[in-house]
Amino acid sequence: MPRIIVLPHADICPEGAVIDAETGSSLCEELLKHGIEIEHACEMSCACTTCHVVVREGFNSLAPSDELEDDLLDRAWGLTPTSRLSCQAVVGTEDLTIELPRYTINHARENH
Repeated sequence: MPRIIVLPHADICPEGAVIDAETGSSLCEELLKHGIEIEHACEMSCACTTCHVVVREGFNSLAPSDELEDDLLDRAWGLTPTSRLSCQAVVGTEDLTIELPRYTINHARENH
C-alpha cells in the first residue's frame, strides 16, 4: 500500500501527515478520506484548480496529465513542473510526497 506524505501547510495540515492510500484512487479522495480538507470547488470534476498540489517525490509514478488538466493547471497559483490537480492524479504503487500550495485562485473557501 503506497503512502502519501503531506508536507506541513499552515492552515490545512499544520503538522503534515503520512497516510496509507489505496492504489487507483485520486490524491484528492485520499486526502479528504484522511481528514485533510483540501479545497475542491468543482467537486473533483476537473473544472477548477483549487485542488492543485505539487508532487515533490514520486511524480513519475503518476499517469501523465491530459490536455484538460494541463490547460487548467496553467491558471493555478504557484505552478511548478511537478504540479497536478489532485482530483485527476491517481495513486499508483509508489509513495508520494506532496505539498499543498499556500494559496488557490478561490477567493472564498467553501465548507466541504
